[in-house]
Amino acid sequence: MILPVLKDIFGAALQTLVSDTDVYTDMIRPSQDPKFGDYQANMAMPLAKILVKPPREIAQKIVEQLDINNTCTPPPVSSVEIAGPGFINLRLNDDFIQTLLYKAVADEDRLAIPAVDSDKRKIYLVDYSGPNVAKPMHVGHIRSTVIGNALARMLRFQGHYVITDNHLGDWGTQFGMIIHGYKNYLDKEAYQNNPVEELSRLYCLVRQKIDEETKAGMERSAMTDTNAVALQETAKLHAGDPENLKIWQEVLPHSQDEINRIYGRLQISFDHTLGESFYQPMLADVVENLLQRNIAVETEGAVGIFFENEKVPMLIRKSDGAFLYGTTDLATVKYRLDSFKPHAILYVVDFRQSQHFDHLFKAVRLMGVNEVELAHVKFGTVLGEDGKPFKTRSGDTVGLNGLLDEAERRAYTIVKENDKDSTPESELRETARRIGIGAIIYADLSQNRESDYVFSYDKMLAMTGNTATYMQYAFARVRSIFAKGNVDVEKLRSVVSRSACGAHCVVSHPAERALALELLKFGEAVDLALRDYRPNVLTSYLFELSNRYSVFFEQCPVLKAESDALRTSRLLLCDLTARTLQKGLELLGIETVERM
Repeated sequence: MILPVLKDIFGAALQTLVSDTDVYTDMIRPSQDPKFGDYQANMAMPLAKILVKPPREIAQKIVEQLDINNTCTPPPVSSVEIAGPGFINLRLNDDFIQTLLYKAVADEDRLAIPAVDSDKRKIYLVDYSGPNVAKPMHVGHIRSTVIGNALARMLRFQGHYVITDNHLGDWGTQFGMIIHGYKNYLDKEAYQNNPVEELSRLYCLVRQKIDEETKAGMERSAMTDTNAVALQETAKLHAGDPENLKIWQEVLPHSQDEINRIYGRLQISFDHTLGESFYQPMLADVVENLLQRNIAVETEGAVGIFFENEKVPMLIRKSDGAFLYGTTDLATVKYRLDSFKPHAILYVVDFRQSQHFDHLFKAVRLMGVNEVELAHVKFGTVLGEDGKPFKTRSGDTVGLNGLLDEAERRAYTIVKENDKDSTPESELRETARRIGIGAIIYADLSQNRESDYVFSYDKMLAMTGNTATYMQYAFARVRSIFAKGNVDVEKLRSVVSRSACGAHCVVSHPAERALALELLKFGEAVDLALRDYRPNVLTSYLFELSNRYSVFFEQCPVLKAESDALRTSRLLLCDLTARTLQKGLELLGIETVERM
């Protein structure tokens, strides 16, 4: 990695000017235009306000203090130039680039990206996906699921200890609706043949009745209001009613099995799956503890937590004695702190829950928990091409299983049409699975997570542009070079282990050098993506890497290179590109394909 070396150099130089150097070394960035060098340090302007001196004068002082020759061998920087109001432009030494390339090529596991030091290693708990068990997963669940999975993978790659928890909705009102439907509208034969489909039908039926009654403005009564009946069934379940508990225990495994099948298709697993029902026995004690500590107060029979300068409290017990989502979340935080002792808890939940998490975090701070990072990793909505939330033609929310099926079907059509080698059907199907599923995951992760995005199969499966298909194609193109040239990859890599440092990593051509620099920014991209929990930073990096490789491929002959040494060097660059793409996609939860 390049950036840590440059930060060390500038950190030493800045010690004569300021005490907190980290703030300013974070202002070193890759140059946007190669004509300004490879990296640019932009700390002179903000320092000018503190030191009350012209930025160029400060930039000059910093440059004079830089020890660019004695930091390591070979020296990292070949030239330093002050430009404009005080930008410090840096051009890297080609020998330094080649040395870092050598280390990356030689490290098959981590590509020479170091894990965090032990003293900086943290315990992260990532809470994501969290579907309601009683109803099928739909398109809205894709965002939390793939964003959370990507963050967990990247944090683990950094060297942190990560605990993933799927906080299932297995105890809420939706079960009252299912129980009411089960008791009154169950088709026993359909239930025996396909329990998940029948449970889904029951849920939709009860939901429809509630909506129709709401629109009709019916007078509410226990006999006519379906919503009131469903709420009663929920209350009976929570109170331990034997019949309702029996139904709940019967239908729950069927729903969980269906959810797990979808996770299997997405190649996603969790360390823990602790639903709302797990915390139910803890809720009464949570409320009593908060009352005793005067954090919560009782008003007209209800219990809530009031926050300074806010009119709306966080209710944790209703006047009828029922608990709420906030109560469950407070119990969940306490359990996690006691059981896992995390340094950070990330909640990957959509933006509509922003106020809930704002209140939850404030309540946790009132409880005296101040050292743990609490982050709401919020995200926007999946839209249809009409700009509205993505629905089926009938107006129903699009089911996630059907979404994945359609992506695989379309990917298979593309793969089949492009197959020139009579590839076995099983291989075509597996390739289509990886391309289809990868396309959906990447299309989501490549967005700014807080923005809404328009779902389009055609765009996400395109062979050009910032898509998983383009990345997978770039990887497959590298592999095809090895196949065409009959290159033994393991033998190629062994050349590096037997050679002198840097002997087989040459960056004499501008396209070689540009590709090499991009390859060496992989670790920086992962770090930057996790700074604010934004996977799209990594997708942007992979897209840029693929573009750099495309230019390199066009301008630098590989198999027909001018000499054997140059051929080996360029093959190593190709191999490192493929491995970097593969690792980057793996961190996003996407599989590569050998050929397309």
